[in-house]
Amino acid sequence: MIRALHHVQLAAPKGSEPLLKEFYEGVLGLREVLKPPELAKRGGAWFRGEGVEVHLGIEDDFRPARKAHPAFLVDDLDAYAAKIPGAQADDLFPGYRRIYISDPVGNRIELLQPV
Repeated sequence: MIRALHHVQLAAPKGSEPLLKEFYEGVLGLREVLKPPELAKRGGAWFRGEGVEVHLGIEDDFRPARKAHPAFLVDDLDAYAAKIPGAQADDLFPGYRRIYISDPVGNRIELLQPV
């Protein structure tokens, strides 16, 4: 039986760690988690929030995820929409307001707020 989701893995290009940290910490409000030393050698970054963990792994032939995406529940969707240029809103998910955004390397992310 599955009990919970531990983390979501997204890919990123080599050398993008500073951009990822700026976005996932500074914009989304997650905190960076130190990777175990053997995994840190591979690059990338891990971020954690309340009940949420996102791992970004370095991929040599990186292409951003444009359809596949994590969806995060948020308390104040308007605050995120105001600070993220290009946020795309829709009203197609009953019971939620939502926006789609891209991280700095182009991965799609969905933010949802219950109505």
